[in-house]
Amino acid sequence: MNAKTLENLDIYDPDNYVDAVPLADFKTLRDEAPVYWHSHPDGGGYWVISRHQDVMKVSRDNKTFSAERGFVLVDDLPPEILEQVKGQLLGMDPPNHGPLRRSVITRFTSKMLAELEPKVRDITRTILLAALEKPECNFVYDVAGELPTSVIGSMMGVPQDMWHQLREWSDMQTSASDPDIGGTPEEVQAASIEMGTYGYMLAAERKDKGGDDLISLLVNVEVDGHQVSEMEFASLFVQITVAGNETTRALISGGMYELIQRPELYRELEAKHLENPELMKSAIEEMLRWTCPLHYFRRTATCDTEIGGQQIKENDKVVMLYSSANFDDTVFENPEVFDIHRSHNPHMAFGHGIHLCLGANLARMETRIFFEEFFKLFSGIELSGKAVRIRSNMANGFKEMPVKLYPR
Repeated sequence: MNAKTLENLDIYDPDNYVDAVPLADFKTLRDEAPVYWHSHPDGGGYWVISRHQDVMKVSRDNKTFSAERGFVLVDDLPPEILEQVKGQLLGMDPPNHGPLRRSVITRFTSKMLAELEPKVRDITRTILLAALEKPECNFVYDVAGELPTSVIGSMMGVPQDMWHQLREWSDMQTSASDPDIGGTPEEVQAASIEMGTYGYMLAAERKDKGGDDLISLLVNVEVDGHQVSEMEFASLFVQITVAGNETTRALISGGMYELIQRPELYRELEAKHLENPELMKSAIEEMLRWTCPLHYFRRTATCDTEIGGQQIKENDKVVMLYSSANFDDTVFENPEVFDIHRSHNPHMAFGHGIHLCLGANLARMETRIFFEEFFKLFSGIELSGKAVRIRSNMANGFKEMPVKLYPR
């Protein structure tokens, strides 16, 4: 996509994300207007923050830039929906945020992940063995998407016959603007309510019953004097499930897509990842920088302030454009090059600060295991048709990626 001038640049329109991420437009913003007032089709507008250092500044300053005041989407939510999402961690400010986050983060420790690894490997192998029977498929949903849904469903002890429903609810909310995935505002609202209600039901069933699944551990254990209530868990359930699905699916499918475009890198990673585990680690970080599952999150100014010399008024919307920050050439050397050897890679694919993605290391582990097991079972992969991106200014990923898989 060719860069536009500031006068006709539009990074809100979801149609502008269908062919490719508008990286040239993001560069225009960073170079010419790093704190840019962008109009909104419903009236008014918002500030787009496109440079890495400014996105980090906003991410760190939760006192001045609130997630709670208006939530994290650039579109204003109806009052009844805004009330529902207040229980989600990603839309909380301190002091509400801290105790609840610590309750969750204690379940995502490195020790827990190490204990979980054999199970994730078994799940991955089962999915890939099924893919052997279907060598021509949509890689996004038939292969990559199966892993995070299965892992998060298994961790929470959700009945397996509900896993597909979890993914449908999740997709409806993150890709509402895509005609093949989303729906009307009423349908999206209904999906959110149904999902939260299901989470509440699961929490109520497992309260004071013991159990070692993630839901039981969250609702039955007190951390720092705080015990997660059924209502709090209903919102947590939506956030954990949506994030668990979207992030890893986009990472695996987007990462594989970039490797397919560069066969020499695919073969290098395939050949050397076992003898050089650091190569797999740096490759995954580069996949994250490049694919960045969410383009942005919004904050709202709690007082008059300034960013990069630009005056910001109280209640102004401020959008942190992660996809732009990840290609800032003042931070990343040759950012337009997909480099699996990149050593300095402070990307913001998982956000930053107190809202850093809870499942970041789980997503990394799932992706590492996926590629390790994929290389064992398959000798190659190639596109068998056009990969189609999600029509969204928020969710960054593919919805169709027809491939042919070559078993070993």
